[in-house]
Amino acid sequence: MAYSRGTSNNIIVGAAALFVADGVLAPGTLVAPVGTESFKTTLTTGTPASDYTNVGYTMNGLELQFQPDFGEVKVDQILDVAKLYKQGMQVSMKSAFAEATLENLLLAIAGKTAQLSGTKSTSGGQVLNLSAGDIGDVPVERGLVAVGPGTGNPATAANVERIYTAYRALSIENVTVSAKREEASMFEVSFRLLPEDASGSYGKIVDRTWAAA
Repeated sequence: MAYSRGTSNNIIVGAAALFVADGVLAPGTLVAPVGTESFKTTLTTGTPASDYTNVGYTMNGLELQFQPDFGEVKVDQILDVAKLYKQGMQVSMKSAFAEATLENLLLAIAGKTAQLSGTKSTSGGQVLNLSAGDIGDVPVERGLVAVGPGTGNPATAANVERIYTAYRALSIENVTVSAKREEASMFEVSFRLLPEDASGSYGKIVDRTWAAA
C-alpha cells in the first residue's frame, strides 16, 4: 500500500446529542439501532422512547476521560522503576446542560424522580424538592447515551454517526445554579462511570452508517 499522509474523513468535528436513561443500562437493555434512521431518532421515537430524556442544548461538547492508576516496582539495580502494573481505573464523562430546566437540574444532582412534582402550567408551579436525604439513601445511577458525528465519508456513506453508551453513571461533583446578568444559567456536570455487574463493562462506543429509507 502506498504511503498516505492520513485520512481527513476520520477527523471528527461537532457536538453530540446527550440522552439520559431513566435507570441503569446493560448490554441487553439498550434499545437497538434501526438501519434506516439515526440513533437520535430511535431514542426519541422508538420503543420504549419514554425511557430516554434528551437534555437538549449543551455547552463545551462532551468529554469522556479515562484515568488509569498504575503502581510501581522499584529495584536496586536501576534508578527508574523496573515495572508498572495497573492497580485501578476511573472513567468519567463531562458536559454542561445549557437548558436550565428543573428536569435537567434533577439529572445533574442525581436526584430521585419523586423529588420533582407538578408542572409550570399549574397554580403551584413545578417544584424540585431539595432534599437533604436520610440514612441509608443510595446514589441514583442512570445510563447515558450520546450520539455525535462519526468517522467516514458522508458522500459515499449516506450518514455516519458515533454512539457513546455508559451503562451506569453517577453525578459526583458540585453543581452550581446561577442567575447572572451577563451569563447564561447552565449546569456543569461530571458523571463517574461504573462497570456493569454482569460484564464488567463501562459501556461501549459504536461507529455506524445508516441510510434513510
